[in-house]
Amino acid sequence: MKFRITVLCDNSVGPISGTLGEHGFAALVEHEGGTVLFDTGQGNTLLHNAQRMNRDLRKVGKVVLSHGHYDHTGGLWPLLQACGGKEVYAHPAVFARRYAVRDRERSQSIGIPYGEEFLRGQGAAFNLSRVFREIEPDIFLTGEVPRTTPYEQGDTGLFCDDAGCISDHLPDDQSLILRTARGLVLLLGCCHAGIINTIELAREKTGITELYAVIGGSHLGFCSQAQLDETIKALRVSGVQKICGSHCTGFAASARLAKEFPGHYHPAQVGYTLEV
Repeated sequence: MKFRITVLCDNSVGPISGTLGEHGFAALVEHEGGTVLFDTGQGNTLLHNAQRMNRDLRKVGKVVLSHGHYDHTGGLWPLLQACGGKEVYAHPAVFARRYAVRDRERSQSIGIPYGEEFLRGQGAAFNLSRVFREIEPDIFLTGEVPRTTPYEQGDTGLFCDDAGCISDHLPDDQSLILRTARGLVLLLGCCHAGIINTIELAREKTGITELYAVIGGSHLGFCSQAQLDETIKALRVSGVQKICGSHCTGFAASARLAKEFPGHYHPAQVGYTLEV
């Protein structure tokens, strides 16, 4: 084993007794050189689930935030309180104002719940960048993902203002790439940039075409049927061996993926672990 990936926060839980679910995502990446925490969930379950699964978050050397939504960043403050200061990798736009407006309902603030100055005061050492970079041996951050795939239009209910006038295209959305002996493993937060856009960037930047697994949220539960159909076609061509859906993938899209990729689709609930 070179990497062990464990889902700590997700909307639903697996068979591990006493673990809790919440609308959010976090995954622990343990490797020979250390431990990286990818996202932190909302903040209600991260510490509890880690304890139930005997994962010591004090060993986390680096925290990565996939984007600035509350359900991926809310656990940062509890983590800092419990485990001390951490280096936090994110995009400079992670603190941008964020709102969701759906079905003509009142807008809801969905951005990171704490300000940068406050989190720095709690021990967060932010390492902010827009570009692709290697943060540990064989562990990369995509940085901003170019939106080149025409059918990956994303979630139309997200905005930069509470009036719902300025669409939020989430330029800060980024994913983690692990370079393994079996090929690339992509760890996704919500993948607002599109799973196919993200796969293409990972292959381009690493020079590796083999794709072993994608794990995490795909936001296909909030996208159009046309985008889901085209994404499935592209995933089939990609040769990916494991599709491990979490969080915003949604029940309907997960069921469709399980049908289209029998034996290759796995629900990545709290407690799901992949060793590679």
